[in-house]
Amino acid sequence: MQTIRPLFKSSVLACALALASAPAWSAVADSSKAKSRPAAKATPAPKAPIAEPVDNTPLNEEQIAVAPQVHAGDANCEFKNKVTVTPDPENPGRFRLQFGKLVYNMVPEPTTTGAVRLEDKKAGVVWLQIPTKSMLMNTKVGQRMVDYCMHSAQVSEAQSAALSSAQEESSPKPSGGSSALSGGAADKR
Repeated sequence: MQTIRPLFKSSVLACALALASAPAWSAVADSSKAKSRPAAKATPAPKAPIAEPVDNTPLNEEQIAVAPQVHAGDANCEFKNKVTVTPDPENPGRFRLQFGKLVYNMVPEPTTTGAVRLEDKKAGVVWLQIPTKSMLMNTKVGQRMVDYCMHSAQVSEAQSAALSSAQEESSPKPSGGSSALSGGAADKR
């Protein structure tokens, strides 16, 4: 056992020295590589977003009826994202939606729920607008691209809904002395 301890100590010492010198050797190797690298290329200036060609199929009456309900302008979304919806001046009733560098040509679609729905079928993107928020969905992968988007009209709608809810909670509630269940039980006696 005594002969193993000196071997063990020298092995541990050799490993410690190897580990301690490893960063120094890698720094020397990295500095020699850095000198031989070519200069980085300049990155080109970002290009303006380009939309796909617009589908010019005529809109039906239901689609045209939805168009005035669309909140045009900027909508601030979760995680400091922004969506901009603008009417297409060349194609009445159609809209352009910009999210980051992406631009979509949106067509209003009627719904049975009263929600406003804009869709770019070619890109597989849907913009859903309800009174208190909007969201952008990718229907091809079945995910939300961005949520909790609020146009200024939706912000005021949410504030008025919160105010009316607070007023309802603070107003006194009528108290009837008996409930329908207790009244019914008294009649049976």
